[in-house]
Amino acid sequence: MAGVATDFDDPRLTAIGLFAEAFTGLSSRFAAQFEQHRVSPVEFEVLMRLARSPQHRLRMTDLAGQTSLSTSGVTRVVDRMDRGGLIRREACPSDRRSSFAVITEAGLARLEEILPGHLELVQRWFIGQLTPVQLEQTLGSLRTIRDAVNPCATAGSSEENAIPIVPAG
Repeated sequence: MAGVATDFDDPRLTAIGLFAEAFTGLSSRFAAQFEQHRVSPVEFEVLMRLARSPQHRLRMTDLAGQTSLSTSGVTRVVDRMDRGGLIRREACPSDRRSSFAVITEAGLARLEEILPGHLELVQRWFIGQLTPVQLEQTLGSLRTIRDAVNPCATAGSSEENAIPIVPAG
């Protein structure tokens, strides 16, 4: 566009570009490991969200809010995982229109298979790249951004139940 000055070195572009590159790089590092354990990245996320939630369950709408899925998308994923025996649906006693997704023993067992290798990758490619101070600042910054862009991200769970991340060393 003639006459429009664009600053391609704008620090905002650098910030979002670095974030996207880091996320894409981490995602590709995790993908092969998820495939080895016969789960997709989104199925792993669903299993983790349910395992870390009170009573290992979330309302379907809360699960959609905590993931990158629409309500119809979470329904499809839950149905597929239900058929695979990893989670089940439970009716919500207080709201007949709502249901819970609940992780099964098989789902917990699959997660326990995946976690050692996954945590090793997280340590190697994310946590291990940061000093303890950098990690604390990064987690605080990520929570601030997450809460701004996805206020429903913790719906139905409590962050007090979150497992703290302790850097190695």
